[in-house]
Amino acid sequence: MRVDILTKSENREVQKEIISKLRDLISYKNLEPGDKLPSERMLSEKFGVSRSNVREVIQKLEFFGILKSRPQSGTFIADIGQIAMSGMMADILRLEDPDFKSLVETRILLELKTVRLAALRRTDEDLAKMREALDAYKKKVLNGQDAVQEDLLFHLAIAQASKNSSMNTFMLIITPEIITNFEKYHVCDANLSFQGIQEHEDIYEAIKEQDPKKAKEKMKTHFRILYQYCYNV
Repeated sequence: MRVDILTKSENREVQKEIISKLRDLISYKNLEPGDKLPSERMLSEKFGVSRSNVREVIQKLEFFGILKSRPQSGTFIADIGQIAMSGMMADILRLEDPDFKSLVETRILLELKTVRLAALRRTDEDLAKMREALDAYKKKVLNGQDAVQEDLLFHLAIAQASKNSSMNTFMLIITPEIITNFEKYHVCDANLSFQGIQEHEDIYEAIKEQDPKKAKEKMKTHFRILYQYCYNV
């Protein structure tokens, strides 16, 4: 999992512009359900934007069910009618930017589910990815460095282990904005970061033991401070 992809905060106006141009391209080319879109490289050149911007927009439209990505094959238009697709893309363009509280609420609800699924479905490879992210987080915290990115990489590894592609995609979509706001509002101080080491270890062990109930409870404990921060309770 690459940190550089996750830490680039998406320019929302650029993102909306890409969605609009994609909608126009689909209409102009008269593309129908099942038709293949041009490659990310071709779209980035055509729209004059970076491939990472195109990739994140495709992930977003895939989450909403408008596009479908097939490994080694490309990106295809989902099996929905053109009128419905155009209407859905228009709705996406009208979506308001989520505030920090909304992002945190969404993250908490999402992760209480993904951690249970991860405990049930994780593989040894998933555990290795979690361990790698956890060790990187621990190393930075003990060295007195900011570890927000490594913290969220650990949680993304859990989302991957849930084997639910929609939840994983949604986590990838909201993570850049969460990182930006964590750094903006200084949510995690040094003491909380040290505390987070043991909390992450507890979550990891529960997933390793394949105990979904324990994993959920440990995640709730981990989010306690975040609840307090958002709701001043």
